[in-house]
Amino acid sequence: MQDCGHLRPGRASGAQTTGMTQHHHDPTWIRLAVCGAHLSGQPLNAQLTDRGAELLATRATAPSYRLYALDTQPPKPGLVRVAPEVAGAPIEVEVWALDRAGFATFVEAVPAPMCIGRVVLDDGSDVAGFLCEPVALDGAADITAYGGWRAYRRAADEPR
Repeated sequence: MQDCGHLRPGRASGAQTTGMTQHHHDPTWIRLAVCGAHLSGQPLNAQLTDRGAELLATRATAPSYRLYALDTQPPKPGLVRVAPEVAGAPIEVEVWALDRAGFATFVEAVPAPMCIGRVVLDDGSDVAGFLCEPVALDGAADITAYGGWRAYRRAADEPR
């Protein structure tokens, strides 16, 4: 597991950071980037907190991702890394820490078309994180321009 010592208090590279926990530098804990229904305050966040996960930071991905609104219940986005010749953008994510047992049971419960892979953050480091199988993108709205799931949901909830 790559050392994520780059997740430090402060606002370097635009990151908003929560108070660091004892697990911030603990190599037995796995860092996980979430970008949608598992974010703080979202409907699936309890799947993290019930496993003792701790929020480390709010960050952005490298600008090589696109975000799509998937037709799922509850609503979720799909994060997809794109080829260098395809325009991507930084996408807001939260980085959580889970112990290995909690991470294993969490990953086991992730339903298709979601999957866990490596997500590159805005500082070039990478952590485990949510990605989406490309098959789920058929007919999905590209919401990359919103920069993240929360901004998209706020815009979708605004009266027209």
